[in-house]
Amino acid sequence: MKKLFWLLSLLGLSPAVWADVWINPGFYSYHLQRDQDLNSANTGLGVEASLTSDYSFTAGFFKNSVRDTSHYVGVYAMPFSFGGFKAGAALGAFDGYPLMNKGGWFPAIVPTMELEGRQFGLNISFIPTIGDRLHGAVTFQVKYKLSP
Repeated sequence: MKKLFWLLSLLGLSPAVWADVWINPGFYSYHLQRDQDLNSANTGLGVEASLTSDYSFTAGFFKNSVRDTSHYVGVYAMPFSFGGFKAGAALGAFDGYPLMNKGGWFPAIVPTMELEGRQFGLNISFIPTIGDRLHGAVTFQVKYKLSP
């Protein structure tokens, strides 16, 4: 846990401002192109740290749909909320997709919904299909809250 706080503090994010810190083991993808041999179990490791009730920082890595390693960094902007439900988008960047910017980093806006309980949460996102470069999917990401 100390290493996580140290890493995020290097990025200028002080632990004192975080309301919640979540970790996740990657996500599951339900691909829109069902006829292709795509990886649905996108295992990895990610972190999400709340900055305010509407914004949180996220970063991590995972085994992507074409079985390469991808990294991501971004911000969840969730301006719509009701109880434990939030809606908005993830704004950030990804790498590791060979047909997107030759595997390099590219920007993304990903519509996202969050359901959050006391210790567990679920992020549901929609990844649009981009020609033959990125396969569309609905993703499900279970997360666990580290902070009390």
